[in-house]
Amino acid sequence: MNKNLTRPNPKISILFLGTQMAVGGAQKVLLDQAHWFHEHGHTVTAVFFYDKENFHKKWLESNNFPIINLRALSPDAGVPVNAVALLKGLWSLWKLIRQGRYDVVETFTPDSNILGMPLAWIGRVPVRMATHHGGIEDLPPWREKLHAWLINHNIANVLVAVSEMTRQKALQEGVRADRMFVIQNGIVPVSIEGVNRPEVRSEAGVGDQDPFLLSVGRLVHQKAHEFLIAATPSVLQEFPDAKVGICGDGFLRPQLEAQIQSLGLQKSVMLLGKFDNVTKFLAAADLFVLPSRWEGLPIALLEAMSVGLPVIATRVEGVDEVVVDREHGLLVPVGDVSALSDAILQLLREPQLRRKIGMAAKQRLLESYSIDHMGEKYLSLMIDILKNRAQFR
Repeated sequence: MNKNLTRPNPKISILFLGTQMAVGGAQKVLLDQAHWFHEHGHTVTAVFFYDKENFHKKWLESNNFPIINLRALSPDAGVPVNAVALLKGLWSLWKLIRQGRYDVVETFTPDSNILGMPLAWIGRVPVRMATHHGGIEDLPPWREKLHAWLINHNIANVLVAVSEMTRQKALQEGVRADRMFVIQNGIVPVSIEGVNRPEVRSEAGVGDQDPFLLSVGRLVHQKAHEFLIAATPSVLQEFPDAKVGICGDGFLRPQLEAQIQSLGLQKSVMLLGKFDNVTKFLAAADLFVLPSRWEGLPIALLEAMSVGLPVIATRVEGVDEVVVDREHGLLVPVGDVSALSDAILQLLREPQLRRKIGMAAKQRLLESYSIDHMGEKYLSLMIDILKNRAQFR
């Protein structure tokens, strides 16, 4: 155990492990956590199994702590090549754990939990902390069972769920209640200072007076952008100049493009593509819409709230813990296109309500979902486990 633990403000050594370098909520939480711990004097290393979107160099340049690419997978290679690459990556991770003498290994995805926790356990890392960020689409039941077994048999000391509903899901998957803690996500509030709002809107094809609705998320089944697109014609009947921008990419893009064309929405709905930084669009938008089928605790929602955007979201796990309906935003049932369009129209009709909800959302974020709020809770749990290891076995 780190001898610094005897000091009033103990400093610890942490390895943060994620699966892929890509745009995503889990990646942002990992890097934000790593940055927070580094800024508070702890020794930090961020590790990813592979670089899916060629971010390694950029992330190295924009962070002042080590970020390691294990090169354990190549998206363009076949199964034999990737099998060898995975073995090499696991060997590199094992050497890193053994040589680094870390106090903590924290993992951020089902794959990194399953692959990283056993190596941390064999390497006798004192704190082995897996995290659960919500449901994963098409995750095989055997992986859920294996994941639960690793937690229940002390391969991981604890599982941190990012919302109470995520904890409930983990219980359904078989994780014991006494092995779990809930620490909600927090973010560094987004700064839109210096963003030229009229210029961004013009580049996106949005007029100065056009209502601009923004949604952020991968173009996948979970994010349910088709419901937002389906709600748009009703909005256009009253606000014909309204524009909808969707930031993200994914395998459903052709399907969404076909839906947009079939509804004649080519001039109203824009698939803006993938951005690793959506700050300029947050600054340009009037409303933020999250129509997801499920979530853990969505970072995109927190970012929108941090800039004071009024939000409309589905009443799903995590979201309804952050947003009190009609206080910090409007909540609608999943898949209810009519309710979604009604909520959008209400906020477009009532600018005073938009401002009130946006201000309340920003205050909510700053009070309860800041990076400091999250970081202190993780640090407290890590130190508690280090000092009381027997009760976490």
